[in-house]
Amino acid sequence: MALLYSRTFWKLAFQRAKALQFFEDEACGFLSTRHFMYNRDNSLGGTVDFLFYLSLISLIVIVLWGSEFYLGGRNIQRLKDISLPFTDDLPEVSIVIPALNEERDIEQALTTVLSLEYKNKEILVINDRSTDRTAEILGKMARQNPALHVYHIEDLPSGWLGKNHALHFGARQAKGEYLLFTDADIMFDPAVLNRAVRYVQENHLDHLAIGPEIRQHGVLLNMLTVVFITFFGTLMKPWKAKNPKSKRFIGIGAFNLMRTEAYWNSGTLEVIAMRPDDDVKLGKLLKKRGFRQDYLSGIDMVWLEWYPSVRDMINGLMKNTFAVYEYNIFSIAVITLAMLVLDIWPFIGAFLTNGVTQALNGAIILIFYCAFGFTAHMHNKSPWYALGLPIGCLIIVYIVWRSTLTTLINQGIYWRGTHYCLKELRENRI
Repeated sequence: MALLYSRTFWKLAFQRAKALQFFEDEACGFLSTRHFMYNRDNSLGGTVDFLFYLSLISLIVIVLWGSEFYLGGRNIQRLKDISLPFTDDLPEVSIVIPALNEERDIEQALTTVLSLEYKNKEILVINDRSTDRTAEILGKMARQNPALHVYHIEDLPSGWLGKNHALHFGARQAKGEYLLFTDADIMFDPAVLNRAVRYVQENHLDHLAIGPEIRQHGVLLNMLTVVFITFFGTLMKPWKAKNPKSKRFIGIGAFNLMRTEAYWNSGTLEVIAMRPDDDVKLGKLLKKRGFRQDYLSGIDMVWLEWYPSVRDMINGLMKNTFAVYEYNIFSIAVITLAMLVLDIWPFIGAFLTNGVTQALNGAIILIFYCAFGFTAHMHNKSPWYALGLPIGCLIIVYIVWRSTLTTLINQGIYWRGTHYCLKELRENRI
């Protein structure tokens, strides 16, 4: 009996050892082919480890980013939710609109400005060296609307970008307690200014920026717009601008409303005369001078058709993309690397890796689609446009580098037919 037990014991032990060896071989093969950290022959171990940790760190970064982006975005109020003031006894607002070759949109846009319910306003349109029918259209509209004041600029002084000079010229003519800088293609709801001024007064603000609703045609164009809006929100964090202790600031070319006194005490656009990103940098200037500012969403209240095509959008963003990074090639390289690693690699890694690494990349993609879908929803666009994220990111990278290289090769930028020297652009920093 002892012998039987002994033989049975050794037989079972042998079978178990074979089974363990089998499972070990299978596990090693599985872990190796699935790109886990362990690789039996250690030939791919280093690469697998790197991809795993790259995906893990990327996921942590994206979770932190996504959480802040969502919570910050939820804290942005919509202008349409602001109640109308109880009285028409409101301060005078001077609306300043620069226009250079805007024959396509200016009549429709100005019609909405003239239809504003805000009674105590003056409208100043600065025709900045237009060569198309802009001057003719403005002349006709001014004859029909005495409230519309049109000024013509024939020559651009040295040391100025055209739009910046036109806005500053308009500010010098303005009589209102408040200034509203806007563009010649912006459409307004009739109640927009009443709501904005009430919000400014109730919150004791010196500056209010309102983000417009961008209405585009075409699937790819809307996809790219959603990507751009998300990147802009990530870069600027506009929900932090209202915090006096935060260094974050905001400015929007479509709607920069400020106290006239704050504008003149900030140093004015003369300080940023050569900045293509004048709207954002004006917000920075006001914030640095200690003025209180805030940001609201203008969905359903302020809107425009930003660009008619993807090509136009790429060309339109060429002028100021390099400027955003202070014409610094190192900064461009860093932001490009970050975009390739965080925004584009997960889509590639989801196909080239397996196991845990693949799951990490899949989690990153899921968070991305949730965040970009959230952006689309908050801007009256279909969340399905978020599916264009990888294509949109590649186009943004292309814009960044095309803007950089073109600016360096041309030693400056061409904007609306005028060349601006890179040396002067680089010197104008705040």
